[in-house]
Amino acid sequence: MSNALQYKTVNPATGQTVAEYDSLTDDQIEDVLVRAEAGYAEWRATPIEERARIVTNIAELFKNRADDLAAIATQEMGKPLGESRGEAEFCADIFDYYANQGPTLAADQPIKSTVEGKAVIQSLPIGVLLGIMPWNYPFYQVARFAAPNLMLGNVLLLKHAESCPQAALAIQELMRDAGLPEGVYQNIFASHDQIEQIIGDPRVQGVSLTGSERAGAKVAAIAGSNLKKAVLELGGSDPFIVLDTKDLAETAKLAFDTRIENTGQACNSNKRIIVSSEIYDDFVAEMVRLTKQLEPADPASEKPNTYGPMSSRAAAETLDEQVKKAVEEGATLHVGGELSEGPEAYFSPAVLTDVKPGTEAYKEELFGPVIVVYKVESDQEALALANDTAFGLGGSVHSTDPKRAEAIAQLLDVGMSAVNAASAETAEMPFGGVKRSGYGRELGPLGMNEFVNKRLLFIAGPED
Repeated sequence: MSNALQYKTVNPATGQTVAEYDSLTDDQIEDVLVRAEAGYAEWRATPIEERARIVTNIAELFKNRADDLAAIATQEMGKPLGESRGEAEFCADIFDYYANQGPTLAADQPIKSTVEGKAVIQSLPIGVLLGIMPWNYPFYQVARFAAPNLMLGNVLLLKHAESCPQAALAIQELMRDAGLPEGVYQNIFASHDQIEQIIGDPRVQGVSLTGSERAGAKVAAIAGSNLKKAVLELGGSDPFIVLDTKDLAETAKLAFDTRIENTGQACNSNKRIIVSSEIYDDFVAEMVRLTKQLEPADPASEKPNTYGPMSSRAAAETLDEQVKKAVEEGATLHVGGELSEGPEAYFSPAVLTDVKPGTEAYKEELFGPVIVVYKVESDQEALALANDTAFGLGGSVHSTDPKRAEAIAQLLDVGMSAVNAASAETAEMPFGGVKRSGYGRELGPLGMNEFVNKRLLFIAGPED
């Protein structure tokens, strides 16, 4: 892993640097670990009902500070302001869910025993955890990791993306104001070398990463060599299969809005829209029409029919290269795909068709506002195309016949499958994938089953 990282806010709408922060020294990292170890001793001994009260406070603060948090996310990574506000409010829902359901989810589970005595499975914390989080959802990704583990009694070190340090500091302040004891949640501006050392430290018991395949492979290797539990949520190339529709405009709008959300920068975005040949031409025409309506704007403006910048100039340039390569390899670019001159990070939303198997665009994840539409002649061809990917995060199937759609949805090689909905994203719905999309689950009841000691307690003799 490379060495030093520079934590700074660069507004992608202007290309201007707004704030810069120093990384921690090795001595400061040691102080963080000492505080975490002490915080764990206190937090694990805190009754879960009291932990729930503090987690409820966290939910309230996310709700009350939604506007302030939204402004930070919009400035740091270009997310449209309304979506930034919605993200902060969704975090409140996640913390509320675990505050309310956590005590039940963590309650002892009795086991029927063949010998005389009482046997239960307990859900206990395991210690200090490291979270390595991305820039695309700077609050939501943290909430998915933090909420269930705080309820369990684990303590957290949070290494956020280098491009959103103000969001990272805002979360840390919120956690402190909610009443978390010292050492229970600590933000760390650490280098890659320091992260490797932290994962290997005996005081740390696990690591959760949301990010790229490359980062996931590195973190998994380090965790494995140190016998540490890891959860990985990596890339995706989710299929959105349209078999038929009673309202083509409505279905196309759903596919369009899902793909353009967060300027196309979502792991579980519908990066491959697979459409039956009977409606394919009309569907593509509608996607082109919707895309042509969009104009560039400041993401803080909240104007309708606009698009903001991508998260960084580098991200926009990478996507531009991918689209140009796709066209060179035979794809048809119907609209968009224009990179701004810079230093801002605008890339006009694009519609691509005729992407051929074996080309880079067919295999790679296009992490930005590029709508790729495929034509298929049968349900079997749709399923085969949907599963012809190294990724396996989510997928959806749409039809006027729910049973027909479900038959395909049941066979998708993904961690999350939906029928007649783009996805199922709520606090109670587990999130995660298979294949190169990673392993482990967050959210819902499964979110409390990752970094937990499922301890057997057996008490011999007759029960009272």
